[in-house]
Amino acid sequence: MKASSPFEFKIATEDWEFELVHRLNYKTFVQEIPQHEPREAPRLVDKFHAENTYVLCLSGRDLAGMVAVRGNRPFSLDQKLPNLESYLPPGHTICEIRLLAVEKNFRLGPVFQGLLGFVGEHCKRQGYNMAIISGTTRQQKLYKHIGFVPFGPLVGTPEAMFQPMYLTLEAFDKNTRELFGASV
Repeated sequence: MKASSPFEFKIATEDWEFELVHRLNYKTFVQEIPQHEPREAPRLVDKFHAENTYVLCLSGRDLAGMVAVRGNRPFSLDQKLPNLESYLPPGHTICEIRLLAVEKNFRLGPVFQGLLGFVGEHCKRQGYNMAIISGTTRQQKLYKHIGFVPFGPLVGTPEAMFQPMYLTLEAFDKNTRELFGASV
């Protein structure tokens, strides 16, 4: 008999879940990766919040990790790279994956793998066959292992540099199967 996981992977629907998202955004993108200026309240609401689908990893009522998926244009990368389409292979239905954040005490466990698998299934159900990201330069090795392909110039500020990257569904399926086996 398989033991049940202490984690629940789901799409955010509850007000308290969104509040946890805003607090983890602050910890990650203000305190850890200084992409935004500090604020009095330790919460950061994403500018695309109303359009984001947040995939969560909950441990009880604690947020272990999250990632946002969005299919509406313009993407945040449209605002950073003129003619974004010119960098991408044609013939794909694109979404943007943003705000990947995992609490420090959960980074060496199954949270990232679970988020990745849940996001992959969500994207397939929505008909997306390519994802784009602004991948922090601090995690390029990880992104490349998953199959992300860098394109275009770096974007961001000297304190928080990001590499635009894309991932096709085919590469995602192949690379995650190689990395994690059939569990993703």
